[in-house]
Amino acid sequence: MVRRTFRNMDIDDFRLIYKVTHLEFCIQAWSPYFVKDMEVLENVQRAATNLVARLRKYSYPVRLQKIGITLLVERRVRGDMIEVYKLLSGKEQVDHKQFFTLADMPYDLRGHEKKLAKGRSRLDSRKFFFSQRVINGWNGLPAKVVNTESVNSFKNAYYRYCCKDMDDRS
Repeated sequence: MVRRTFRNMDIDDFRLIYKVTHLEFCIQAWSPYFVKDMEVLENVQRAATNLVARLRKYSYPVRLQKIGITLLVERRVRGDMIEVYKLLSGKEQVDHKQFFTLADMPYDLRGHEKKLAKGRSRLDSRKFFFSQRVINGWNGLPAKVVNTESVNSFKNAYYRYCCKDMDDRS
């Protein structure tokens, strides 16, 4: 429908239209865990980035960089971390104890004091629930990211941490 409606799109038009799409609607609740499902969603974004005529000659990662967006999987992880931060810091009107148990680690001096305990999951479907899939990522964050004062400062600190992590991989 977007392709039929907008024949010649530039990067700004694409960003404006793309922000209202529903590829990430309620993603913390229904986040796909099968690779085939993730690829279907990513292919929708891949095709959408081809709508910007100037960028068609570039590869998909370059198109994403020029538009200023990331892979959907990266945005899903970021959204999960933001939601965990909101729950643990009391920014949501939900008791975090319904989802998480804080780890009891008197001897672990690494990381931060808001580490979460990971329970055992017998079924794969349970293993990929929000309350289980976010624990390793959250526990791997440094204290300076986790101990921020506001949601916006958490987002900024998480972004800086992820960018530094990407630079280390290069």
